[in-house]
Amino acid sequence: MKLRRPKTPTQTETIVALIDVVFFLLVFFMLIGRMDATAPFEVTPPVALSGRDMPTGGITLSVSEMGQLALNGITTTKDNIVDQFTEHLKDDPQLRLRINAHHAAELRHILPLIDLGEKSGFLDVVLVVSPDATQIEAKQ
Repeated sequence: MKLRRPKTPTQTETIVALIDVVFFLLVFFMLIGRMDATAPFEVTPPVALSGRDMPTGGITLSVSEMGQLALNGITTTKDNIVDQFTEHLKDDPQLRLRINAHHAAELRHILPLIDLGEKSGFLDVVLVVSPDATQIEAKQ
């Protein structure tokens, strides 16, 4: 007597489920990730009493409470900043400079940077501030 094994149906490998997982991971990391360079030190911007939403794009110059500088998340010095500004402006002359200064940083650290940015050729220099919580509640 001959016993035959039943034929197992051939399964087609489907990658649709894998594509779905990859898509969900991509969306998840896009939602939780920061698209902006973060400073290597803590920067808590001051609270705004008036103003409008910050425009997007450009490079970010972070200023710590003690006056340390970081351009797009990389620590730098005031001596090198003009050369770095010029290099960035070569690539895009319409580039915007965003200055993200700690709320306790002294103005003597911030005001010369605004002047350097304007003299370097930035058409738009923006100071980053946190919105006032009462204004946010009033909008809602």
